[in-house]
Formats: sequence, structure tokens, C-alpha cells
Amino acid sequence: MNLDLPEIRHDDVSAVACDKARSAWGQLKKPLIVDDTGFFISALNGFPGTCAAYCMKTIGNPGILRLMEGVSDRSAYFETAIAYASEEGIKIFSGRIDGEILEAPRGSEGFGYDPIFLLGGRSLAEYPLSEKSAVSHRGKALALFRDWFVSTMD
Repeated sequence: MNLDLPEIRHDDVSAVACDKARSAWGQLKKPLIVDDTGFFISALNGFPGTCAAYCMKTIGNPGILRLMEGVSDRSAYFETAIAYASEEGIKIFSGRIDGEILEAPRGSEGFGYDPIFLLGGRSLAEYPLSEKSAVSHRGKALALFRDWFVSTMD
């Protein structure tokens, strides 16, 4: 189900996901999950951060690579927060991967910033989707949620 949820501006993906979950719970009154993902580049003071989707839409990978021209610190990370809302409240599960910004795009799998993000010697766009799920920030957050959710069923 698609809901039109407001999205607060905040530097923390957990705060954004929590607020979206609170809003969705208010509309549905049923257990649900929402997520938020950010892309944080050290040399750019964390830009684009939680505005990663807007940045992709406006300047895309070419713009990020232009901003990074001549920059030696290419460290960056992705972080996803999964927010689970139920009658008991909201729980947050976060996953993060640390890598580097490449000098040029590589690979054809995935989407978004995948071609310019280096993880374990490959761009995320060079990982087969089956492998990417196991190493991605979203996959890590979902695995934490799954483990917690299954443990509550005992």
C-alpha cells in the first residue's frame, strides 16, 4: 500500500524513519514498516545525507563525481533505518556500510549511487543482486528487523 507520508528534514535517517512510521501508524493503526536511507560523504560534510534521493534527482552521480574531483578523502557510507510501528510503539533497526567514492562509475547492476560506491573492491553496481542483498545497508537493517521479529514470536 502506498501512503503519502510527510518527510521531515533531519540529519539522522532513524529520526526520519521514526517520524514516517508515526505518521503511517496514525493513518492505518496496523503494524507496519517504513524505511529511510542516507548517503553520507565525509569530504562533503555528510552531503547528501538524508537528502540522497533529491540529490540523485538533481545532480546525480555526475554531479557527485564533479564535487569529488581532486578530493583525496573519498570515504562515504550508506545507512538505512527500518522503523517498525505497532500498538507497542516504534522500534528502529539500522544497517550501515562503509566504503569509498570511485573516480568513475563501474558496473551495471543496482541503481542510484551503486556505480560510484566502492565496497570490498567492487562497486555496488558490480555485485549480483543476490550478493548485494547480503552486504547492503538495507539488507543488514532488514536482517536485524527479521531476527527481532522472529524472536518475538516465541
